[in-house]
Amino acid sequence: MKLVKYEFNKSKEKYSRFFSLSLDLFCIANFEGYFKYLNPVWTKILGWSIQELVAQPFIEFVHPEDRESTIFAAQKIAQSVDAVSFENRYLCQDGSYKWLSWNATAFSEEQLIYAVARDITINKENEIALQKSIKELEAFRFALNAHSLVAITDRTGRITYVNEKFCEISKYSSEELLGQDHRIINSGHHTKEFFASLWKTIAQGKIWKGEIQNKAKDGTFYWVDTLIAPMLGQDGKPYQYVSIRTDITQRKLSELALLERSRLSVLSAEVSLALSQSGTLPEILQNCTNTISQYLDIGFVCIWTFERQTNQLQLQAGVHCTEITCSALSDTQDFPDHIALVNNTIGLMIQNHQAIFNQELSINHSVKLIESTFSISRFSAYPLIVEQQLIGIIALFSKQLFTEPTHNLLNWIANNIAVAIDRIWAREELLSRREALLLRLASQIRSSLNLDMILETAVNEIRSLLQIDRCYFLSYLPHPSQPSLTITYEARNPNLASMLGSIPLQKSNFLTQTLLSQELICIENINNKSPLDYDMQELLTEFGITSQLMLPVKSNSGEIGAIVCSHCSGDRIWNNSEISLLQAVCDQLAIAIDHAQLYTQSRTATLEAQTQAEKLTETLHKLQQTQSQLIQNEKMSSLGQLVAGVAHEINNPVNFIHGNLTYANEYFQEMLTLLHLYQQYYPQPEVEIEDFTKKIDLEFLTSDLSQLLSSMNMGTNRIREIVLGLRNFSRHDEADKKLVNIHEGIENTLLILHHRWKNNGIGLDISIVKEYGDLPLVDCYAGQLNQVFMNILTNAIDALEESMVKIKTNYKPQIVIRTEVLESKFVVIRIADNGLGMGEDTQKRLFDPFFTTKQVGKGTGLGLSISYQIVVEKHGGILNCLSEPGKGTEFCIQIPI
Repeated sequence: MKLVKYEFNKSKEKYSRFFSLSLDLFCIANFEGYFKYLNPVWTKILGWSIQELVAQPFIEFVHPEDRESTIFAAQKIAQSVDAVSFENRYLCQDGSYKWLSWNATAFSEEQLIYAVARDITINKENEIALQKSIKELEAFRFALNAHSLVAITDRTGRITYVNEKFCEISKYSSEELLGQDHRIINSGHHTKEFFASLWKTIAQGKIWKGEIQNKAKDGTFYWVDTLIAPMLGQDGKPYQYVSIRTDITQRKLSELALLERSRLSVLSAEVSLALSQSGTLPEILQNCTNTISQYLDIGFVCIWTFERQTNQLQLQAGVHCTEITCSALSDTQDFPDHIALVNNTIGLMIQNHQAIFNQELSINHSVKLIESTFSISRFSAYPLIVEQQLIGIIALFSKQLFTEPTHNLLNWIANNIAVAIDRIWAREELLSRREALLLRLASQIRSSLNLDMILETAVNEIRSLLQIDRCYFLSYLPHPSQPSLTITYEARNPNLASMLGSIPLQKSNFLTQTLLSQELICIENINNKSPLDYDMQELLTEFGITSQLMLPVKSNSGEIGAIVCSHCSGDRIWNNSEISLLQAVCDQLAIAIDHAQLYTQSRTATLEAQTQAEKLTETLHKLQQTQSQLIQNEKMSSLGQLVAGVAHEINNPVNFIHGNLTYANEYFQEMLTLLHLYQQYYPQPEVEIEDFTKKIDLEFLTSDLSQLLSSMNMGTNRIREIVLGLRNFSRHDEADKKLVNIHEGIENTLLILHHRWKNNGIGLDISIVKEYGDLPLVDCYAGQLNQVFMNILTNAIDALEESMVKIKTNYKPQIVIRTEVLESKFVVIRIADNGLGMGEDTQKRLFDPFFTTKQVGKGTGLGLSISYQIVVEKHGGILNCLSEPGKGTEFCIQIPI
C-alpha cells in the first residue's frame, strides 16, 4: 500500500514538472466554470496570478464577443467524449486580449474538463490583416475597374491586358486591343517628343504621370489622366508596364470651355477697346482683325464694306495666318479673287442678311496663300447691318469648327463693328460738312470784307447744316442812355413769322446780361427748368420757339453779338459736335467783324497815313538795295530767292505799321493841340478846352494809345527779327574765322527760304526732317558757309519742284538734314532730297563753273562751283554728291573742327 502511494506521488510530481515546463497553457476546470488547476504559463502569457484566475469563473476572462461561442463550446465538451477545438480571446491583466486556440475534453465521472490552449495572437492578427488586405484589394480592384481604364503591356508596348472600362471608353473590344500597341488610340494631338519623353521615363523604371488625349474607334476624342508604373524584374529592369487611366474628358471639356469663355471675354474687351480708339476706318478695322486673329484659330479674317457711291464691296482690313505667324493684308493683291472665292455664300447673305456658320468650303483654287494654309476649311461670315441696311461683311476661314459661344461672340462683334462703321461714316460726313461750312466762311472773309454778306451766309448755312427751324444773328448796340438788342440777319422756315428788328426793352435784359458775360445758353425745352426769365420765355413762346441754343460772338474790337439757333417742333438735343461747330463759326465771324472794321478804318485814314507810307516805302527800298548788294557781292542766283523771302516775310509787319501809324500820328497831333490849349488857358480851363476835350474823347485816346503803340511794336519787332536773320545769314561783320554753331547757320538759311518750302499758300509744302547730332563749335567763315547751305538747299528745293511737276500723284517732297561728328576731327552735314536724282554724267560736271541743269534764266551755274571752293579751298574740307536716277540726291559736307 505504501509502495502504491509512493508511486502515485512520484508520478504526480513527474507530470507537474511537465506542466510547469510546457509552453502551452494547461488547465483543469470543473463543470461549474471555475479553473481547478493552471500551469505557470498562464501567468506568463496573460499576466494574471493563479489565485486571480481561479477566483473567478473563467468566462469572465473571455472577450464579450466570444463568450457565447465559448459557452456553447463548453456545453459541447460536457456532452461529448471527443476532444473539442475552438478559439477565443482572453483578457490580459494590462487590458489587452490574447487569441487562444483550445483543445479540450471532459471526464464526466470526475466532473472535470481537461484542456490545453496555445497563444495564436500573432498568427490571428496576421490572418485578420491578410483578410482585410484581400478585402481592400478586392474593393480597390472593383473601384479600379469601375472608374479607371487599366491596361498592361509587355516591355515592347504590346497590350497584354485591358479591363472592361478601357474597352467601353475606347469603343474597341478586348480582342481588337490585345496584341496591339497604343498607337491604335493615338489622336495625333501630342508630338513625337512628348511620347519619346514618356518612354524614356518608364524605361528607366520610373513612374510617369500626365494627361493624354486619345482617339476612340468611332473617331471621337477623349482625355485620360494617366499613370504608367513599370513592373521590375530581378534584374531591376521593367518586364511589363501597368497603365491606370482616369477618364477626364468632361473635366477637360469644362476646362476648355472655361478657357474659351476667358479667351472670348478678353477678345470682346480687346475688340471694344479697338473700336473705341481714334483713327481712320481702315486703321480701326485692321486693329479689330488683328485682335480676332490673335484669339481665334483662323486662316483668314477679312472685313469688307459696301462703297457708298458704287455699292461695290471694298476690302477694308484683313489678316492672313499661317502656323507660324499672322500678317495684315495690305490690299486686294494679298487676297486675289476674294469675291469669286466666296461669291455664292456672300451673295446669299446679301439677300437674306443671315450669318453663315461653319460652312465647309472646298477650295480648288490657285491662290497660294490659301493653299499654303489648308485646302478644306470652314467658312463663317457675318453681316454688318445698321437700321436694316447691309453696310458690310466680316468673313473668317478656319480649320476647326467654331463653337456656339464663339458664334455668338462673332455676332456681337459684327454688330459692334457695324455700329462703329456707321458712327465713323457719320462723323466723317459731319466733319466734311463742318469743314465745308468753315471753308466757305473763311473764303468769304478772305475774298470780301462785306460783313452783311458774311453774316447772311452764316445764318443760312447753319440752318441748312443743322436742319433747324430758325437761325439768326443777334447784335448788341451800346448806347450811353439805353443799349439795345437787334436781330439783324435771319434764316427761317418759310412757315414761321420773321423776328427781324429790335427786341423790346423789357424783354432784352436777360439777353443783354448773357451777352455781356459771354455765356452760352443751351436749352432743350424752354418749359423744363429753363434758365430764362419770364419776359424772355414769353417772347420765345410768342414766336413758337420750344428749344434754343445761343453762342456769343465777341471781336477783339469790342463788338458783341450772338448766333442763335431755335427749334419750334418740340425738344431739340444740342450735341457737343454741333456746339463745337458753332463755336468755330463764331470765331470766324469775330475775325470777319474785326477785318471789316479794320478795313473801314483804314479807308478813312488813308490820307493821314501817306507820310508814314512813304517812310515805310523808303525803308523797304533800302532793304531791297541791301538785298541787291548781297546779290552783287555773292554773284549767286540763289540770292534772288532771298529777295523773295525778305519781301514775303516783311509783308505782314509792313501791313501792321501801315494800318496803325496813321492813328498814332493823329492821336499825337490832337493831344499836342489839347496841351497847347491847356498852356494857353491854364490854370482855369475855358469852355473851348472842355468842348475840345469832349470832342476828341481824351479818355478813349489815352486808353487806345497804349494798344496802338503795342501793335506798332509787334510789327517793328517782326521786321527786326527778319533783318537779324539776314544779318546772321550773311555775317558781313564776321569776315574772319571764328567759332560758330553750325545748326544756327542751317536754321537761319531755312528761315530765309521759308516761303519756298513751307505750305503757306505759296510754298511747296516740303517736309523738312532734321536729324541733328551733338556738334561742337566749328572754327570757320560763317557767312561763306551759310552761302554753301543756301546754294545746296536752293538746288534741292528746285529739284523737288521739278519732281512734283513730273510725278504729280502721291508724291510727298522731303529734305533730310543730318549732322554728326566724324572721328572727332570733322563735322559732317548731309542734305538729302527725294527728287528725281541725277545720272553719272551730270554728277561728274556738277562742280564745274557755269554748268547748270536748270532752264535758261533760273541759274548761273556758279552756285555749286563757289560752294566747292568755300568748302575745299577755304576750309580744307570735302564736298561730295551722291545721286541715282529716281532715288534722290545727297550732298555731304565735311568741315574740319
